[in-house]
Amino acid sequence: MSAPRYEPFGWHHWPEHFFMSYQFRRALGETQEGGGAVSECFQAASRMKPGDAESWHVEWLKVAQRNDRRGDAEEKAGHIRTAMNCWLRAADYYRSAEFWLLPDDPRRLATFDQCERASQKWLKHVGGEVVAVPYEKGISLPGYFIRNPLLQGPHPVLISFGGLDSFKDELWFMTGRGAVQRGIAVLLVDGPGQGGTLRRHKVPTRFDYEVPVGRCIDYLLKRGDVDGSRIAVSGSSLGGYYSARAGAKEHRLAACISHGAIWDVEQRFRDRGENHALANHMKWVFGTKTMAEAIEKARPFKLEGVLDEMRCPYLVLHGGHDVLGVENSKTVYEYAKAKGVKVTLRLTSEEETGAEHCQHDNPTLGQELMIDWLADVFGIDQRTLEFQ
Repeated sequence: MSAPRYEPFGWHHWPEHFFMSYQFRRALGETQEGGGAVSECFQAASRMKPGDAESWHVEWLKVAQRNDRRGDAEEKAGHIRTAMNCWLRAADYYRSAEFWLLPDDPRRLATFDQCERASQKWLKHVGGEVVAVPYEKGISLPGYFIRNPLLQGPHPVLISFGGLDSFKDELWFMTGRGAVQRGIAVLLVDGPGQGGTLRRHKVPTRFDYEVPVGRCIDYLLKRGDVDGSRIAVSGSSLGGYYSARAGAKEHRLAACISHGAIWDVEQRFRDRGENHALANHMKWVFGTKTMAEAIEKARPFKLEGVLDEMRCPYLVLHGGHDVLGVENSKTVYEYAKAKGVKVTLRLTSEEETGAEHCQHDNPTLGQELMIDWLADVFGIDQRTLEFQ
């Protein structure tokens, strides 16, 4: 077996098991945003059988539950900050623990439930809210609304979506924390094909993501603490397509971020058969029984002829050594620029780190680049902010 090594895209723990190493790199990176502890991540990995999804689940679940229990005990002792830290770590460990479970494995929803409970215990101590965004057919999109408690008045807001496999409880480590630090409230939400919307309501994804984003805007505009003229959207990974589609079609948005660019989803899926590591997840998200059906359903998920309608400032942030490819980012940027969109492309480099897909190896850098750009678009003078 090859030894663990550092690559341009970050720490590669099990070279023979590419996608499991990628997921470990993701968990390891999020420790610096509060989503774990470096030692606990390596402890869990050291006890796993390389490439074995069952041991992956078991070992992540152990550290998740350990932190969760400790958080409850520390809260009872009045040690609120420690309790919050424990719950935040637990939530992200639960996210890792459920990742490789099959969609119909009863442990998947049970682990997701634990993830949400840990998040929500943390949330109540930061003044955040568990929200339900009215969607359609009596279904609501589950989300978290969090704002900077030090700031008064209507807040600018970032609507943040994940992608193929990320959901609201991970987004704090990817976009949310950086936004709140800079005076921007966040609506972290599970859209169609994501998180609780997929797991509980069985709602698959859709190509016209301006619809769920529009529902989020409708919800935000009914709140008294939101600046309706400064609402932005971001999407990570597959969410980079969702956000771009919404930014082009939903003109109430003041800014748009593709945290990882995707030009043509069908094209990206085309060479992925039933044996692909993420095949089960892709079929689940797209609501299909086979990969051939998923690829067919992905056909309208394209930005050609769509980005032409983008009116707001648009940022494409992409890892310069993204393991899923870099060319998409240049195609999206060049097309948008040719259509007169006010677009910015930022590729992260090996030397500065954060060069992985969605800066999973250094999510702090990703947040700094995205949210500083957004703060500038919103006209926020960070020199006037109070920082916690």
